[in-house]
Amino acid sequence: MKFKKFSITFLTHFPKALQGMLNVSLVLLAIVLSILLGKELFIFIEIMMAQESNDYKLFLAHILIFFLYFEFITMIVKYFKEDYHFPLRYFLYIGITAMVRLIIVDHGHPVNTLLYSLVILVLIIGYFIMNITPRDRPDSRWFFKQE
Repeated sequence: MKFKKFSITFLTHFPKALQGMLNVSLVLLAIVLSILLGKELFIFIEIMMAQESNDYKLFLAHILIFFLYFEFITMIVKYFKEDYHFPLRYFLYIGITAMVRLIIVDHGHPVNTLLYSLVILVLIIGYFIMNITPRDRPDSRWFFKQE
């Protein structure tokens, strides 16, 4: 009897403790990402102030890094707003942005660029499929109709 009571108590409190640890970790991650986002803003200012630097590829790479930080922070905010759930579309946004950044930064090998482009195409197709499927899953009882 004591073991049953202990197991019930353990099974109710242990997931809550793990959820609390996850929430604290995500808040700390959001703080670190916010600091890095601010650092990217200072890098933008340095690049724009350096008049002899016309390297648009460097500027674009930093813009995309900025958006990656921004998307991760947005995903963490959505996690808390949507009752501890990560929306899949944000992972797709991050993947597409990361692949575009790779194409801009590492475009020396045509085969790699083609593979990165195919990855972007697959991510976009996945996003399209995700958007055309109903958000609420239909009731499974329609399959087992009672006649």
